[in-house]
Amino acid sequence: MEHPGITHFYKIHFGGGTPDQLTSMRGGNGVSLSPDEKWLAIRYSYSNKPWELYVQPNKPGAKALKITNSVSDEYNSYPWRDAPIITFKNRYGSNVYARVYEPKTPDPTKPAVIFVHGAGYLQNVTYSWSYYFREFMFNNMLADNGYYVMDIDYTASAGYGRDWRTGIYRHMGGKDLSDQVDGVKYLVDKYGVNPKHVGMYGGSYGGFMTLMALFTEPDVFTSGAAIRSVTDWAHYNHGYTDEILNEPYNDEKAYRQSSPIYFANGLKGNLLMLHGMVDQNVNFQDIVRLTQKLIELHKDNWWLAPYPVEDHGFEEPSSWTDEYKRIFKLFEETLKK
Repeated sequence: MEHPGITHFYKIHFGGGTPDQLTSMRGGNGVSLSPDEKWLAIRYSYSNKPWELYVQPNKPGAKALKITNSVSDEYNSYPWRDAPIITFKNRYGSNVYARVYEPKTPDPTKPAVIFVHGAGYLQNVTYSWSYYFREFMFNNMLADNGYYVMDIDYTASAGYGRDWRTGIYRHMGGKDLSDQVDGVKYLVDKYGVNPKHVGMYGGSYGGFMTLMALFTEPDVFTSGAAIRSVTDWAHYNHGYTDEILNEPYNDEKAYRQSSPIYFANGLKGNLLMLHGMVDQNVNFQDIVRLTQKLIELHKDNWWLAPYPVEDHGFEEPSSWTDEYKRIFKLFEETLKK
């Protein structure tokens, strides 16, 4: 009720009228009611503060008492940004919600990086702690090194209604990608970002989007890091794709216009691909097929980093470290020249 990125807990009266707001902390509030309904157990977080447990009497205006303290001294030793949530108009006149990490000292080359969340339908631009907490930390690191970073809830993200959620029907990499391009324009107009120094990274659906960006918008994105990426939707989970693209045998056009492998010839910039070899969600063979396609097309400036022990969601700290070291190196070497 307050903002798409804020969740509160309410009491609704049987007779109608205005709901009573029971929680008061701004951010994400997940609530469990005690059996006698006298108390609320609140799982609360803010954009730069991880989840903690609170207890509060079940009445409006009551104070919530914090009963856990799960954050380490190491985490508290760094001033994590409270990156503001902004809106900009996309080319269709719709409001797009995004978070902007602004550097205190921008690099003289005025580079920018777009982070693309995964799942497609996920909502990430909220005032609560993100599922992508590693990327939150990496985005802070990028800003520390002079980059402007934007995190967009693009078309089809959850939390903004039916029309937004269904806006990519039959064309993944259509309006969801043009939202990223319009976000770059916002950064150029608002912050003076150099349009020749823009990169993108993301995992899973974000990796797919990165491939589509480098292949179909090569004049907008100089470099991209595509992590555990779908390269051909006809090779992906049927239960996910058939609700968006129908089925390959009865809607070939939808699959062809949505699959990066058919646009690989458009690559002009610098592409880093990173993929777990035992990925059971987006199979490793997907990125191998695209690699062979790039070889056949005689493309340069692409690299593949395979991770032999990793599934779709990496688990080994050494893999996470290696992955983001490579992504950071890509941006440092290609977006600051």
